[in-house]
Amino acid sequence: MFPRVSMRRRSAEVSPTEPMEKGNGKNQTNRICLLVALSLFFWALLLYFHFVVLGTGNIDKQLQLQPSYAQSQPSSVSLRVDKFPIEPHAAPSKPPPKEPLVTIDKPILPPAPVANSSSTFKPPRIVESGKKQEFSFIRALKTVDNKSDPCGGKYIYVHNLPSKFNEDMLRDCKKLSLWTNMCKFTTNAGLGPPLENVEGVFSDEGWYATNQFAVDVIFSNRMKQYKCLTNDSSLAAAIFVPFYAGFDIARYLWGYNISRRDAASLELVDWLMKRPEWDIMRGKDHFLVAGRITWDFRRLSEEETDWGNKLLFLPAAKNMSMLVVESSPWNANDFGIPYPTYFHPAKDSEVFEWQDRMRNLERKWLFSFAGAPRPDNPKSIRGQIIDQCRNSNVGKLLECDFGESKCHAPSSIMQMFQSSLFCLQPQGDSYTRRSAFDSMLAGCIPVFFHPGSAYTQYTWHLPKNYTTYSVFIPEDDVRKRNISIEERLLQIPAEQVKIMRENVINLIPRLIYADPRSELETQKDAFDVSVQAVIDKVTRLRKNMIEGRTEYDYFVEENSWKYALLEEGQREAGGHVWDPFFSKPKPGEDGSSDGNGGTTISADAAKNSWKSEQRDKTQ
Repeated sequence: MFPRVSMRRRSAEVSPTEPMEKGNGKNQTNRICLLVALSLFFWALLLYFHFVVLGTGNIDKQLQLQPSYAQSQPSSVSLRVDKFPIEPHAAPSKPPPKEPLVTIDKPILPPAPVANSSSTFKPPRIVESGKKQEFSFIRALKTVDNKSDPCGGKYIYVHNLPSKFNEDMLRDCKKLSLWTNMCKFTTNAGLGPPLENVEGVFSDEGWYATNQFAVDVIFSNRMKQYKCLTNDSSLAAAIFVPFYAGFDIARYLWGYNISRRDAASLELVDWLMKRPEWDIMRGKDHFLVAGRITWDFRRLSEEETDWGNKLLFLPAAKNMSMLVVESSPWNANDFGIPYPTYFHPAKDSEVFEWQDRMRNLERKWLFSFAGAPRPDNPKSIRGQIIDQCRNSNVGKLLECDFGESKCHAPSSIMQMFQSSLFCLQPQGDSYTRRSAFDSMLAGCIPVFFHPGSAYTQYTWHLPKNYTTYSVFIPEDDVRKRNISIEERLLQIPAEQVKIMRENVINLIPRLIYADPRSELETQKDAFDVSVQAVIDKVTRLRKNMIEGRTEYDYFVEENSWKYALLEEGQREAGGHVWDPFFSKPKPGEDGSSDGNGGTTISADAAKNSWKSEQRDKTQ
């Protein structure tokens, strides 16, 4: 401003028409000064226009583009994590909803993404926000820190499902099985009718004629006695879905079209996805129980002749955890839990008394086998096992077949197992069989011939080191090499046999389901072990979400059976000695591709499992 004012004053004092009093030299000097002043005035105007006028306009534009930054600095920096998609590799059809923010104490850089071939999980992004926000499950995680709360980190929220998904099935119990009247087996909270201890084989209390597929109702009734139930899902470490999935499919496996078989599963998923609890983790904190083998829920096609329903192939169900009595080695959304036995104690003392009794029994047989041959299955080794039992002076055989048989009487089965050191447990119609748990309940050391019969199934309930409680004889040793089972068992030192039997007896509480109308005082039963394993699984997933990582590196779902066998801290599954047992069979052999990179047992195995029920109809 100052140059402009001075020039105006200068012009007023020197008029161009005024006669010069000085000579030409002075006049020339004045002209030079005038030019210099004009030049300075020009540059002053130029600089003023650039820095004041234009500069102010640019700042205004910047403020318009970044109002939040110009107003004030945020009070905290938060990490935002996108929700897991329901189905990996599927592009969203609409923009995802706004996500809650996880607040951290100080700004950090987002972690680098972890390579994972089967997950679309995105690492956290830094999001500046003036308001602190958190994941919906942060409150649940923080309950662990409350040392005065005995339920901290253990709360379970139970969905209040419409009765058609559970209780209505029990009211119509005659339709739950084609050959078996399940009405008597759903009494006593799912335990079935009490067993009388006429022959002195059982205890006087806690023994019932329990159906091997009754876990749906037993587990749900046990959940009603769980001490850490909550009506606030934001506190829940996991969310239970009391859907009787096993009873549902049992009604429609024979003589019904796929629409009828799928109906309840589709309705359930639709109901769950509309609930606010689902949005916490898109169902990854949900779990349900089905007391049947996984193959009843894995129909591969829409062909009417194909077996079962497609519950476990539904996108939403792939997010949930389903507890079944036999899981798939090649899929990640199901987990094996024990078949129910006949023993359901109501208090610790009943467990201790039974364990002491099993320790002191005299066992006159080296090994025993209860089962029927499988003449229609050329790969079954049951024929060789039956022959070896018959030809051995130290082996005991209890043959099971159609019609009347001692194999159908719980007292006959348990009496044989109680008098044997080792109990042979080859594959049933599928990988697993209830007999394995009945034998361990009797303190008998199980002998397995395929890792899928126990070792890769019940990883929550059995030790990873299978040699501490069992014997493994590969099927091919019996089938091709004609190995003598008797000679193999006689090679085990007597002291080692004693240690193994003690380990089996110590496992008993973890393998049985306590009476659903009560709860053990200090012992953890199969229900307790399963619930804690689900909680641990969900907790790990939540922590990984916050940290922007996955649980395993380069996870391959087809190798799901390997991951549960990894040691603590291991994040990648490589080659395994049991790979040949779970290799992908050729079309038309043991299974077929499931379209998800895995392999399933043929539907024939699931169909054959129903023959056991047909044989048991006279029980």
